[in-house]
Amino acid sequence: MTGETEHDQLDDRARALLKTLVERYIHDGQPVGSRVLARSSGLQVSAATVRNVMADLEEMGFVASPHTSAGRIPTVRGYRLFVDALLAPEPLAERELDDIEQQLRAHVRDGDDVLASASRLLSSLSDMTGIVTVPRTDTASLRQIEFLPLSDRRVLAILVINQREVQNRILQTERDYSRRELERAAAILNERYAGKPLLQIRRALMRDMHEAQDDVNQGLLNALNIAQSAFGGSTADRGDYRMAGESNLMGFPEFAEVDRLRRLFDAFERKRDLLSLFDDCLSADGVRIFIGDESGYRVLDECSVVSAAYTVDGDVVGTLGVIGPTRMAYNRIIPLVDATASLLGTALKRAN
Repeated sequence: MTGETEHDQLDDRARALLKTLVERYIHDGQPVGSRVLARSSGLQVSAATVRNVMADLEEMGFVASPHTSAGRIPTVRGYRLFVDALLAPEPLAERELDDIEQQLRAHVRDGDDVLASASRLLSSLSDMTGIVTVPRTDTASLRQIEFLPLSDRRVLAILVINQREVQNRILQTERDYSRRELERAAAILNERYAGKPLLQIRRALMRDMHEAQDDVNQGLLNALNIAQSAFGGSTADRGDYRMAGESNLMGFPEFAEVDRLRRLFDAFERKRDLLSLFDDCLSADGVRIFIGDESGYRVLDECSVVSAAYTVDGDVVGTLGVIGPTRMAYNRIIPLVDATASLLGTALKRAN
């Protein structure tokens, strides 16, 4: 990331012209010429002077000249300096904050719906892609589990996670189980594991299985056999996110190339890389921003990711953010992400 040293290398005039160039490029999406900069910057300088300053900025790596235009565009390094030192974020209006809070509160009865609602809000308010990761596995705990018998050696497992999130999954078992057996199995599992993190439960299952075999405890063995299937495929254990507004990116010329857009959508579908990137944000203090190739993932080279962790009862449990082109309106997106993270944590706390 660009530090104070680079900022101090520029005089006030160069900083003002770079700030103006970035703002114009974000707004128009077109290379910015020297005459436009001279008129828009508010400085009493000639176009020739601006050209000289731009040449210096280009040599320093803050701007670049596309082959098709005499104007210039900001580089990743230029955006970074702009975001770190020249940007003045615009706080959200009270009305906007109230709207976000009310919409999240409307979905507070189901923790999963709150996450989906938050991603839709981020997308609609940014006109880009909104993403919210599900609570981390090590903070996702089992509240209750129930089993219902189905036909053909199948069992419906109903897991209540973190008080309100309900996960249903169909298990294929080695034999048919009666309703009474399943009720007994659920009672055993709830007594042993309710309130414990899912990761801890998965680790305990193997240990308890060996102990049950040594004791020839058939009831416990039945419960543990079913539990291994129930907890083995947990979405929360694998990591997941709620995403909305992927198609919004199609409206930006940066993603007009079909192959580039397809690679990006493939990455959204695979989830692994994005989950890894957002996991890196869990320990960040406040909003964290990846611009272009700063993310380390080639598929995001034309994107910026603005992210923030959200907390419940003071514990960091997940991350949310906005994905869009590098020329996004950072002055608006940064406070939007920051505020939504805070309001989502409050909504999830109410859900618990």
